[in-house]
Amino acid sequence: EALEETQRAAREQGAGETMFSAFDLMDAGRTAEFYREVVDRLGAPGVLINNAGLNTRKALLWEYTAEEFERMMGVNVRSAFVLMQAACRDMIGRGGGTIVNILSTVCHYDNERMSVYTASKKAVQGLADALRKEAREHGVRVISVYPGGTDTEFRAEARPRYMRPSSVAEAVVRAITMPEDLVVHHLTFRPMVETNF
Repeated sequence: EALEETQRAAREQGAGETMFSAFDLMDAGRTAEFYREVVDRLGAPGVLINNAGLNTRKALLWEYTAEEFERMMGVNVRSAFVLMQAACRDMIGRGGGTIVNILSTVCHYDNERMSVYTASKKAVQGLADALRKEAREHGVRVISVYPGGTDTEFRAEARPRYMRPSSVAEAVVRAITMPEDLVVHHLTFRPMVETNF
């Protein structure tokens, strides 16, 4: 239902044909398969946005289970790797493109009780930083976005003083649509009420 609502909203904003599928990002094979299905139907992407984020809970490092660690790394890191790798190959073939990774301000500071989530987001940051150097000669731009507190269902309770998802999306679109002679490498923004940095 949420995917259908997102598809409707995208169409209302003028998006062309869209596709969606519900599957577990822990399944690297299914992630790659879905990417191929999209490319076969819609063509190679001009833009890839990795926006997956999973934080099973806030806990001390020694309280996490190995299963929680594997799940957060699988969803947050492996799925981003699979999609960046596939999209970059296709973007090189089409003469360029833009890869955006939605990270988190946790990459800028080490917050207690979020060690595994922080490690997963910093892992994607490292992949993106290296890919930025590897792909630039092929016309592929790599943008790392570090949003602070956003009022989404990611949080257990509503945070109306945090950023609206639409505001975050607008900032990402602006970063993607900058003039061709410049590229945003890192974009950090927070709500005015956030002070934990």
